[in-house]
Amino acid sequence: MLYAIFNLFGGLIGLVLILLVIAALTGNVFFVVKQQHAVIIERLGKFHRIVGAGFHAKIPFIDRKAATVSLRTMKNGFDIDVKTEDNVTIGLEVSAQYHVSYDMGSGPADSGVYKSYYMLQQPVAQMRDFITDALRSSIPVYTLDEVFAKKDDIAKDVNATVSEQMDAYGFTLVSTLITKIALPAEVEDSMNQINAAQRTKAAAQVLAEADRIRRVTEAKAEAEAMEKAGEGIANQRKAIALGIKDSLETIQETGVGNDEANQLFIFTQWTDMMSEFARNGRQSTVVLPSDFTATASMFEQMLVAQETEGDDEFVIVEEEEK
Repeated sequence: MLYAIFNLFGGLIGLVLILLVIAALTGNVFFVVKQQHAVIIERLGKFHRIVGAGFHAKIPFIDRKAATVSLRTMKNGFDIDVKTEDNVTIGLEVSAQYHVSYDMGSGPADSGVYKSYYMLQQPVAQMRDFITDALRSSIPVYTLDEVFAKKDDIAKDVNATVSEQMDAYGFTLVSTLITKIALPAEVEDSMNQINAAQRTKAAAQVLAEADRIRRVTEAKAEAEAMEKAGEGIANQRKAIALGIKDSLETIQETGVGNDEANQLFIFTQWTDMMSEFARNGRQSTVVLPSDFTATASMFEQMLVAQETEGDDEFVIVEEEEK
């Protein structure tokens, strides 16, 4: 009898050992959880525990890995049609980033891993519905231009609303972005025409301003040139006046009277002028004042000589006394 009992226990131990070997070989005892993942263990069909990254063991045929939950941030894109305040239907491309909540709560059943698996079967579809509802509630209060100008603010408001809703299911919504706004073809054509007209207007304004600057610059340059020319003429006249003054003073220093000095100076200027005419080689008519012949005998002799030589270069006309 005792021998039979030992045989029974031996058989049971052998069976257990065989089962353990089979379980070990098939992976039903030991398992490894990767980084940024969590595994939900169920025992006899009920939730038992959550294990994180590392090496773990479970009871074969009693415990099972119900789910492996990724804790990494994921991204999904959605195409959503909405209508603006000015009755324009637009298509929005929305990008959402989310992950399973890292909050463990007061117990395993309150953790994000537990909620994400047991409370929501299709989290992406649910999140899409939440985002669509939030956008269709907020967009109709904005005109088309305001949607373009405030799309980032609209996305932030949607993210705050949907994040609170998804938190109840164990998900954290990191960000919601409106990446593109698609317009109906006729609206897009109209906007392109408006933009083209605005660019043409801006280009015309730039060209007009450039032309105005050019004309102002040319006017300033011309005014400065005239100012410089005036200064040059004034300086020239001043130099001539000083030269005349010096010449008269030199003549007066020889004892000649003022009247004779003036006549002599005029005669000197006249002879210089005649010499210049002669060098130019052009026939000229010169009108002499009547009082030249009465000033000095030297001047009279010069006139007579000039008249009798018959030089074709000069025609000397003496002004009659009035």
